[in-house]
Amino acid sequence: MLYFNDKEAYVKSIFKNDPFKLTKGLDMAITDWPIEERPREKLLLNGASSLSDAELLAIFLRTGIKGVSAVGLARQLLTNFGSLRALLTASKTEFCTHKGLGDAKFAQLQAVLEMSNRHLSEGMKRNDCLTDPTLTIAYLHSQLRDRQQEVFACVMLDNQNRVIVYREMFYGTIDGASVYPREVVKQALTDNAASVILAHNHPSGIAEPSQADIQITERLKKALALVDIRVLDHVIVGDNTTCFSERGLI
Repeated sequence: MLYFNDKEAYVKSIFKNDPFKLTKGLDMAITDWPIEERPREKLLLNGASSLSDAELLAIFLRTGIKGVSAVGLARQLLTNFGSLRALLTASKTEFCTHKGLGDAKFAQLQAVLEMSNRHLSEGMKRNDCLTDPTLTIAYLHSQLRDRQQEVFACVMLDNQNRVIVYREMFYGTIDGASVYPREVVKQALTDNAASVILAHNHPSGIAEPSQADIQITERLKKALALVDIRVLDHVIVGDNTTCFSERGLI
């Protein structure tokens, strides 16, 4: 089955032998498309992964604007924002300046994003973070990747390596955040943590540990060891993630 990124090409493929229908088809609603080409039906038939960014966004939008289908509007928005990620992380002001979007759609999007975060959080809390770190890393990525300032966080764990709580401890600028070992130790004791996973983001998107990152990790390990709390890992979040444990740095 062929799928078309361009609506005109798609419509021409359907009505190539009928000039009248071709002209009318360029403005036709999605409900007039063949069932297997409609985004919602395509998702139900083949799964969400089979849809393009524009088709997924069209399902979220539900309707288009005058003269433009939901898929057509989705394509326009992706072009204007530059990517799906940029649209999802846009501020309310940036989001609502685009035709077809407004307060209601922004609120709906924030609800969807928060449900996704809570889903990841629940999965992380059910698993052993040491033997199965995948969900923990995914959660940290979702929390920290798109922050515009550096954020230093701790995942407090019990003696079974299960999550007690995720805490954002320190905030900084785009270049760095000051981290105070005494405050981390105090909070870990308050949370009755047996071990800790450290995490922070690099707003630049480059998830490579700096010498300062390595040094603060060592300071935190020594400070926490004094009260018998282990540091299991330090996760740096950028466009991807880097774990100190995988680099032999912990």
